[in-house]
Amino acid sequence: MANDTENIGNLEAEDAGRPRHSEQTRRSERKAGSSARSERRDARSETTRPRKSEQPKPSSGDGEKKERHGHSSTGRFKTGFIFSGSVLACTLIGDITTLIMVMVLAGFCTYELCALLRSDAKLPNEWIAVVAAVLYPPCYYWFGISGFLPLTIIVCIAALVWYVAYPRARITDVAGTVFSSLYTGMMLTSLVIVRMALPGIWGGLLATIVIFSVWTNDTMAYAWGSRLGRHRMAPRISPKKSWEGCVAGIIGSFAIWMFAPFIPGVTLTFVDAGVIGIVSGMLAVLGDLSESRIKRAAGKKDSGNALPGHGGFFDRCDALILGSAAAAVMLLLFGIVPM
Repeated sequence: MANDTENIGNLEAEDAGRPRHSEQTRRSERKAGSSARSERRDARSETTRPRKSEQPKPSSGDGEKKERHGHSSTGRFKTGFIFSGSVLACTLIGDITTLIMVMVLAGFCTYELCALLRSDAKLPNEWIAVVAAVLYPPCYYWFGISGFLPLTIIVCIAALVWYVAYPRARITDVAGTVFSSLYTGMMLTSLVIVRMALPGIWGGLLATIVIFSVWTNDTMAYAWGSRLGRHRMAPRISPKKSWEGCVAGIIGSFAIWMFAPFIPGVTLTFVDAGVIGIVSGMLAVLGDLSESRIKRAAGKKDSGNALPGHGGFFDRCDALILGSAAAAVMLLLFGIVPM
């Protein structure tokens, strides 16, 4: 009996010691597992974390953006330089080169305007509009202002014939066709009218003043309005245009026209020239806003992509269309342009 009791006591002691041993083992295993996991996390972080020498410099991304922006600005400058230089060269060389230049501008502007109208659920006839717009400048060159009326009548008749023959056409499409040719073709012919008002290089200088006054208007309006513009001019049409920029642009146009009385053959006083500068500057702003309104209705940012960085020809000539027309009418009233 004593031996059995002693054996039972030994077994109970062994059973009591087993849980303690297994618990200690589990604790050591958990500690080993946690340390292994922490080592693995440290290893992963070391592999994914870039070294100081390998970390990209903060300015590298900005430099890439600046580089891309620089290329874009360079392309825009080149396009603007070529376009502006070509327009000024054609204007100064002679009447024929001015005529050809205006015909090209009228054709492209009319085509882009018709494309915008189509995006606005209109259906103008591009063929009639473009051909008529291209014919307005030579009509004046050969027949004078009296040549506008016959051509306009022919355009209206052609548009009505198309309207009758094409069932899908609406009367609004006829109006869009006629308007496209008049707005771009006949209005841009004002540059030919001003160029032919004086003989030789003097007519070219007068037409150059018309062009420079519009470009200066646009440049000063942008430069002044982007920095000091506070009162929005037409937020629903062109949110970036401000009254401050508009006034600055008109002042720029006024300043350019102060050179007109120095051209031989120009009998304008400085007051007359200032009035022309103010009126043409105001109409140039209206032309810019009108094109913006047309593009917004069509859901387009630019009228085209023929001029990289500048959009289309209509984008470049929007202010020139009405600005040159206003200048030509004012010069006609002051007796510089013959009837």
